[in-house]
Order: sequence, then C-alpha cells, then structure tokens
Amino acid sequence: MAVLFAMAAGTAATLPTSTLSGIETLPKRLLAGAEDLAHRAPDRILKWLEGQTGAVGDRLATMDGDSGGAVVERPRERPPVRIIRGSPTASRPALFGSARVVDGDTLELAGVRVRLHGIDAPESGQSCRAGGRPWPCGREAARALARRIAGEPVTCPERDRDVYGRVVAVCTVGGQDLNRWMVAEGWAFAYRRYSRAYVAAESRARAARRGIWRGEVVAPWEWRRGKRLSGSRAPAARRDGGRCRIKGNIGRDGRRIYHVPGGQYYDRTRIDTSRGERWFCSESAARAAGWRRSRR
Repeated sequence: MAVLFAMAAGTAATLPTSTLSGIETLPKRLLAGAEDLAHRAPDRILKWLEGQTGAVGDRLATMDGDSGGAVVERPRERPPVRIIRGSPTASRPALFGSARVVDGDTLELAGVRVRLHGIDAPESGQSCRAGGRPWPCGREAARALARRIAGEPVTCPERDRDVYGRVVAVCTVGGQDLNRWMVAEGWAFAYRRYSRAYVAAESRARAARRGIWRGEVVAPWEWRRGKRLSGSRAPAARRDGGRCRIKGNIGRDGRRIYHVPGGQYYDRTRIDTSRGERWFCSESAARAAGWRRSRR
C-alpha cells in the first residue's frame, strides 16, 4: 500500500494543477477498492473452491464408470471356472437337489440320469435266492436306496459320462457317500472294473451276510449277459404282438438301444429276455428304463 501512495505522490508532482484535484482523491479510491476486495475476497474464494469441488466430484463419478483407469475401483467379476475333463484338480459341475431313484445304482435329478460310480446293484428285474426261495433283490436294492435318501437333497459332482450319456458321480446325502453306503449295506457290488474304492466295504458286507449276501446272487454284469441262478428258468421270449412293439436290445458292448417299427434294424432285431432284453409299450418307458432310441 505504501508503494501505491509513493507512486501516486510522484505522479502528482509532474501533473498540471487542473488535474490535481482528481489525483488528490486517488489514494482514497485505492484504499476503498482495496478494502472492498479484502471484504469480498473470502466469499469469492469460497465460491471458487465450491465450484472446483463439484467439478472434481463430477470427474470422479465419470472416471468410476470409465474403463480407462477408475479412481474408485469397482469389485471385479470373477472369470468363469474352466472345466477340464479328465483333470483330477479341475472344478466340475455338480447336480444338487431332489433325486428320484431309478434303480439300485441310478438316480435322476432334474431330468438328468446319474450312474453311481464304482458300484453295480442288481437289475430291477433281477431275483436272488435266500432260504431256497427267490426274492426280488433288484427292487429291494432300489427301495433301500430310496429309504436312505428319504427326500433329502442329494449332491452329485460329475466325474465322467458313460456310454449312455449319463453323469457318473459319487453322490452324497448329508455328507455321506451313497455309493459306499449301498455296498456296505449289502445292496450293491463293488464294481471292480471301474474302481476298487469299495472292495473292503463289500468284503465286510459279505462276511456279515447283509442284503444280497444272505443267500445266492448273480453279479449284475453277468446277469445282463444272460446268466441266472442254477435251477432257475429265464422268462420265455415274447413275440412282438399287441401294443408293446418297441424292441429293447442290448448290444455286445452292453449298450441298450430300442428300435421302433419302421426303423432300419427293427425287423432283423431279435429280443432275448434271458439276456435282459425286453419289449416296451412306449418310447418314454424305454427311455425311463435306460434305453436310447436307435439313430436309424
């Protein structure tokens, strides 16, 4: 301020008299302007800062949605899990929920067939013998499995797919291995062809004469090839009369394929019920029993 006054005084000394009256008021006007600026500056600075704060906030909001470097990072979505079939460490899809028992080693969850891994239960139409009398061990095995599940949710992590397209799994209920339970209670064989995980459980069940081990039984894989208990007669093959004209054939590789009238192989297909082959009255019944339609 002193500088301003000095400059004003020096200027006034060189000016004409006529202008001195205006110059004399200059310090007062400069002082008044300085005081006005001093009073108004805080308000202006505050408004400027508020404006800058709003601009910064708008920029942050814009950058948050910008893919090119956000100030505030949003949680990143996890990449989808890769499923590598055959890898023992890879994550696999799992079926979970209510299950319907198809037979002693097959379940159905939400329309998906699941084959219990490492076990083989008597077929639904298979009979065993105890005390000299036959009994429906295949149906009893299925009932035992249904009683164990008792409406509880079942978890079946997929291990593989079989030749029929069924999911192969070790299923659990309440944390208990259903496959092991069926073998341990004497309702299924340890299927050594695919796993030896349940061999010890089978040995204990056999020693305790539980379930199928209380009498005579034919291994399911042999029964499917036509083997029967000694002295028993295989059911006579029926002819394709009546309404049940769909032929349920079992190939040499064990594949179950049904043929409908008019199909390429229908006429040449012969049904031998002693091998587990059968007639069906509808395609839905054939599919429910585990057969698939011939592609020709």
